[in-house]
Amino acid sequence: MKISVIGGGSTYTPELAEGVAARARDLGIQELQLHDVDDRRLEVVAGFVERMTRGSGLHITRTRRLEDCLVDARFVIVQIRVGGQAARLRDERLGRELGVIGQETTGVGGLANALRTVPVVLDLARRIEALNPTATLIDFTNPVSIVTEALLRHSSVATIGLCNIPISQRRELALHLGLAETEVDIDSVGLNHLSFIRGIRVRGEEILPRVIDELSGTLAQGTRPANIPDLDFPPELLRSLRMIPSDYLRYFFLSTETIAEQRAKNRLRAEEVEEIEAELLREYERPDSHQKPLALGKRGGAHYSHAALEILEAIVKDSGRTLTVDIRNGGCVRELPAECSIEVPARVRVSGATPVPQRPLEPEIRGLIQHVKAYEELAVRAAISRERRDVYLAALAHPLVPSATLAGRLTDRLMDELRAPQ
Repeated sequence: MKISVIGGGSTYTPELAEGVAARARDLGIQELQLHDVDDRRLEVVAGFVERMTRGSGLHITRTRRLEDCLVDARFVIVQIRVGGQAARLRDERLGRELGVIGQETTGVGGLANALRTVPVVLDLARRIEALNPTATLIDFTNPVSIVTEALLRHSSVATIGLCNIPISQRRELALHLGLAETEVDIDSVGLNHLSFIRGIRVRGEEILPRVIDELSGTLAQGTRPANIPDLDFPPELLRSLRMIPSDYLRYFFLSTETIAEQRAKNRLRAEEVEEIEAELLREYERPDSHQKPLALGKRGGAHYSHAALEILEAIVKDSGRTLTVDIRNGGCVRELPAECSIEVPARVRVSGATPVPQRPLEPEIRGLIQHVKAYEELAVRAAISRERRDVYLAALAHPLVPSATLAGRLTDRLMDELRAPQ
C-alpha cells in the first residue's frame, strides 16, 4: 500500500513518517511518497525522513510531479500551506492592524488563508477524481473546517478532515484522571476548533460533572490544571455551560483579553514559527541527523502522527472504531445543514466514517456554532467565486469582525491579496 503526502516538505512530516514506519508492517504500508512545490524543503525533509526510517522496511520516495504522487495511493494526506509562512505572517499582521484577532484558523487570518487554499485543494481533488477516484483524502490543511467543507460540497473524493486537538484533549483528560487513554470515552460536538465536550465516560460511568468541578476549582485558585495547560477559561463559564470548550473557543469567549494580548506581544506566532522552522530545517539538513529534534515539540501539532495513524488503522482494518473527525453532517446535528462539515465522534470503517448520533444542541452553544457555520459556508463560496461581494459577506458574517465598516476594510485588503501575483 502506498500513502502519498501532499505538502511533504512540511516540518511536521518526520513525525508522520515515524508513526507510519512504526506501523508499516502491521498495516501493509510499503511506500510513503512525498510531494512538495518547494524543491529545497522536499529534498531536505525527504532526506532526513529516509535516514530516520532506515531499517523499518518503509520505502520513502519523493516527486515533484503531482500526478505521480496521486496514482496508486490508497490514502492522500494533504498538509499544505499555500503561500508558506510568509502568507501566515501577513494574515496575522492584518489582524493586528485592524484591531481584531488574526489567528490562522479561527481569526480573520482563517478567512485569508481559506481564500488562498480552497481553490488549490479543490484542484487537487479534481486530479484525484481523474487519476485515482478510489483514494481517501485525509485533510490536515488549515483551516480544516472550511477546507473540508469545500471538499464535501464540491468534490466526489472520499474525504475525512483531521485535527490533533481531539486526541490531545483525550490524552490530557486521561492524564488528569490518572487513566489510560483507552479507558476514557469523550462525547463532543461542533466544528473544527469550535467544539464542546458534552460527556466523559469511564467504564460506562458519566464523570463530566466531576471533571468540571475539579477543573473549575483549580482555575478558581488562579492556576491552570497541570495536565491541561491551555485551559484558561473563567471557572464560572465551565460550571455554567456544564461542558468543556475547545481551547480555540478562547478567541470567542475571551476575545477582548486575546486582542489585548495580541497588542502587547512584541512578536506574532507566525514570526516564532518561522524561526522554529528554520532551526528544524537546519537540523534535518545535517547528514548525520536521523532523530526527531527536540525543537519539533515547539512547532505545535502534538499527537499529529497518532491522529493520522488511528484513522489509517481504522479504515485498513475495518475496525469501526469511534474517532473524532471532520465529516459530512448528513443530519447528525439537526440544527446544521446536512451537506456541511462537522466535527463529531464517528465510527470509522473501510467504507468511510459515519457520525455517531447527537442529541440536539443546547441553546447556549447552538447560536455560536450556527453563526460560525454560516460564515464558513460563505467563506467557501468566496474562495471559489473570488468576487468582492462574496468576500465581503464572508467577512461581515465572521463573528470576530465587529462592524460592517471593518468588514469593508478587511475586504479591501483581502481583494488586494487575491489580485496580487501568486
